[in-house]
Amino acid sequence: MDVKSAFLYGSIEEEVYVCQPPGFENPSYPDKVYKLKKALYGLHQAPRAWYATLSSYLLENVFERGVIDKTLFIKRKKKEILLVQIYVDDIIFGSIRDSMCKEFEDLMHQRFKMSSMGELTFFLGLQVQQKSDGIFICQSKYVQDILTKFGFSDSKPASTPMETHKQITTDLEGEDMDVHHYRSMIGSLMYLTASRPDIMFPACVCARFQVRPKQSHFQAVKRIFRYLKGQPRLGLWYPHDSPFDLIAYSDSDLGGANLDRKSTSGGCQFLGARLVSWQCKKQTTVSTSTIEAEYIAAASCCA
Repeated sequence: MDVKSAFLYGSIEEEVYVCQPPGFENPSYPDKVYKLKKALYGLHQAPRAWYATLSSYLLENVFERGVIDKTLFIKRKKKEILLVQIYVDDIIFGSIRDSMCKEFEDLMHQRFKMSSMGELTFFLGLQVQQKSDGIFICQSKYVQDILTKFGFSDSKPASTPMETHKQITTDLEGEDMDVHHYRSMIGSLMYLTASRPDIMFPACVCARFQVRPKQSHFQAVKRIFRYLKGQPRLGLWYPHDSPFDLIAYSDSDLGGANLDRKSTSGGCQFLGARLVSWQCKKQTTVSTSTIEAEYIAAASCCA
């Protein structure tokens, strides 16, 4: 569902004044300003005011707010459950019973002007395919968009996202790259890691050189794009018939970062055969042994 003019539903408590809008000036008081009672698009307070209005309404109607994710709302009725996830004015929801979804739609229409979009197929750049045996999530359209944006549509595909035998260094003597262009490429890749764990490590490594990127760093980023050119449709598969056993994996190198000799932790968590989270992060301390680096990675993975 999508909320029409969502921010206009939010009431603001702060004193905020605006100039008279062009075409709506009061000729009797041309120098006066308006005091706002409701939020407007462009105000810093607007998203918070809208969230406060929506969350209060849901909590009044027997929803529970998520403990970790405050934009997740849960409604339980005996053995039935309804999940509602909110991203500003976009709302996705699901239940094990169609009747609970219908009740939620009716509830939202009572208070807000909403547009219902049917079954979820596209959300924040994520493509969702709901099949009889499971759900497939990918970002193939986003991949094509960034390949076109950065001029890699006709590049030669690469079999891996990173060269295994060549380390990325600071390269102080290398040719400077355009900082804004490099950061834009890194930002696009980081968003893609929402459904592509296979590029998480190389994207994180290349992100370490955003202050003074060199030509060699650009070549490493280019390698990731060439890999995406060859594998644009990889994604996440969530089968229906898999159990819900929690399985976690962790790993670490030893002093892999050649700048400060810090190790890099990696980890992923499964519910049965469903990959639900994954991490790749440089450790905050320098490990003096392989087992110490592994312990830090394992502790981070468990947390």
